[in-house]
Amino acid sequence: MLFPAPPVPAFARDQSATTESHLRYEDVTQDGRLMPIAIPPALGGLWRAVVVHHPGATAAERSGILPILTRMTMTSLATPIRVDRPIESYAGFQLAHARDDRGTVSRLFMNVWAEIRGRAGTIVPRTPAGPLTAAGRLFAEHTFTRPFGPPEQRRVTQLGHGFPEVPDAHYAFPAASTASDAPLGATWIDELAPSPGEIVLTLDHTDSNQHVNSLVYIQLFLDALYQRIATTRRSLKLRSREIDIAYRKPCFAGDRVRAHLRLFEHQGTLGGAGFIATADDRPRCYVRAIVEP
Repeated sequence: MLFPAPPVPAFARDQSATTESHLRYEDVTQDGRLMPIAIPPALGGLWRAVVVHHPGATAAERSGILPILTRMTMTSLATPIRVDRPIESYAGFQLAHARDDRGTVSRLFMNVWAEIRGRAGTIVPRTPAGPLTAAGRLFAEHTFTRPFGPPEQRRVTQLGHGFPEVPDAHYAFPAASTASDAPLGATWIDELAPSPGEIVLTLDHTDSNQHVNSLVYIQLFLDALYQRIATTRRSLKLRSREIDIAYRKPCFAGDRVRAHLRLFEHQGTLGGAGFIATADDRPRCYVRAIVEP
């Protein structure tokens, strides 16, 4: 992976699960490779099987404390999988803390790792469904906060009631803006510039959390990235392989946004990095992606 993520820890028994689900046809490319944007929904299995039943999570929710998604780093692997067969998701979470420069606990996190496995093979041309094979991996950073509390009470530095007050694991979380950096060793090949037109966000872009869905930003950025690549006269027979996105502030139905990005190259691999912003050019999220044939 060109975009770094913490290594997978050993999960506590009550903090992981293996679940089964099904893909949609649009979740794989025409040659059967899993789309990175299709990986995050697999986290739903962990939430339904583990998190909603965990005494620490239920106690935190009762007190208004929720783990809010703040970053995702995902990669799709090269092996094609059968879209018409169930996939298996192994996911787990670890609680962690961060400290400020004075050594004081400053934030608490629920970090989640997941691996998606599918039956090797393709449906066109039709090949026999093979063994379960790794098709994609994901790291998801969630920051504990009181989203509906007054501003001065939103930051959470203690849990308890089923969770440790301060988790043992330390997490040196990267700044959100690092998701707009080129990966180490890459070379920029153009300048940061906005995409040609604004995108009007509607209720079709939202979910039941009352704001624009977290995956919408990824698709908007990829659309802008491919438009930018098209101006270079490079081949457009590409698919996204790795994505890193950090969320800063949500968008809502009625907002108008524009992607700002630039292209980079890393050992023959093409990618783009930048942010999605409202009309005031203030980033709502930072995004970078690697694409390949």
